[in-house]
Amino acid sequence: MLDAARRDPLRRPVVTSFFDPETGTASHVVRDRGSRACAIIDSVLNFDPATGRTSTESAKAIRDFVDDAGLEVAWQLETHVHADHLSAAQWLKSALGGQIAIGDGVARVQAHFSPMLGLERAAATEVFDHLFGDGETFHIGALRAIALEIPGHTPADLAYVIGDAVFAGDILLMPDAGSGRADFPGGDAAQLYRSARRLLGLPAEARMFVGHDYRAPGRETCAWETTIGAQRRDNIHLRDTVDEAAFVALRTARDRQLRVPRLIFPAMQTNLRGGRLPPPEANGVAYLKIPLNAPWPTGEPRTDAVLPRRQHRTAPP
Repeated sequence: MLDAARRDPLRRPVVTSFFDPETGTASHVVRDRGSRACAIIDSVLNFDPATGRTSTESAKAIRDFVDDAGLEVAWQLETHVHADHLSAAQWLKSALGGQIAIGDGVARVQAHFSPMLGLERAAATEVFDHLFGDGETFHIGALRAIALEIPGHTPADLAYVIGDAVFAGDILLMPDAGSGRADFPGGDAAQLYRSARRLLGLPAEARMFVGHDYRAPGRETCAWETTIGAQRRDNIHLRDTVDEAAFVALRTARDRQLRVPRLIFPAMQTNLRGGRLPPPEANGVAYLKIPLNAPWPTGEPRTDAVLPRRQHRTAPP
């Protein structure tokens, strides 16, 4: 499919990306050159945890672009259940249409987080319009696409290969930033390495679009597009010279230094519902839960990762 897309320009999608600086998320609108069909990948619903306010600023930018270009949305695609931002898939579906889809491994993420958050375990098929299996093909207009399972960051990550473009979610970041974390419940650094190698085995000329960027040291602007070849040559965690054992040691050490994402509980309660916010209670107000002192879904306390250890300093007299 990638080789055919390189030979035929009509099989190469037009990709327009939207960046949310608050969460460092890159969302992508993927358009078929020969029709008005498009897909939206990893949209963002803005949320301020201090005030409990949601807004649709990021989603409206995508909606306005789609409307102005006269596009028709076939799919609202999620690469995984995000822990760092809320999905705007439901809002965009109501505005633009399109099936909301994710990988069929989402039930494993539900199993980790639903008990902790007191969520009902609704079947994933009741929450999402479509669940992709590994290797499943689909179309965006005349564009042929395939969903590839790439677990490791979470148990349910997918990459979407659409024409000559690969949408990698959080498995791989830009080459100077490395890889996504592997310490979420169900995540696994060795599995992440193998998933990354699966993607890096694709043709070197293929375009790759990542899901996040935090502006690596020495780079002045955010970026989200690279190539498979650049990743194999330059990725600081996963270039061709890094073997599995070295990556697992590096990723594990790095993950021990990371805080839990600040939006993980609001995000999980929304994204496990396919982008739906919790329903209002009897007083007409909807609430998001924050579990207090609850064991982490892996059974391991994570207080050391939530906040840095306090440094005690005695002031001079």
